[in-house]
Amino acid sequence: MKHDELEDLYCSVARTWSVIGERWTMMILRECFRGERRYDHFRAKLGLGSNVLNDRLRVLVSEGVLERVQYQEQPVRHEYRLTAKGADLYPVLVSVMAWGDKYKNDVPPVRLIHRGCGHEAEPRLACAHCAEPVSWRDMTAEFQPDAW
Repeated sequence: MKHDELEDLYCSVARTWSVIGERWTMMILRECFRGERRYDHFRAKLGLGSNVLNDRLRVLVSEGVLERVQYQEQPVRHEYRLTAKGADLYPVLVSVMAWGDKYKNDVPPVRLIHRGCGHEAEPRLACAHCAEPVSWRDMTAEFQPDAW
């Protein structure tokens, strides 16, 4: 199966991966969550060729993850802003980062500090009903008839 065929499957993981699964996408989003918006910054920070960066930004805009907004008229220049849909990917990025901190780095390169209390934040999955922490072993999946 080709990457672009994932969006046709009745599977939330496959459909999501069709948007964010290309190797540079989460790196672009990482920069957006750091507050960056400009094409030149993405290109310089990530070392991407313009063809790859243009393609990734085009997909993210067409999927509604980023919004392309003109910020200058002479010459015309645009920046890329996270939409609400894009901001909803923050927990995904933080979870990927936490996995990398645990398994790929002896010393985590970034610490996330909760602005409210000033302490280091640790991402956790919790039940929306009782607020208990949960892992994959604590849940059961109920599949729709045509899923997967």
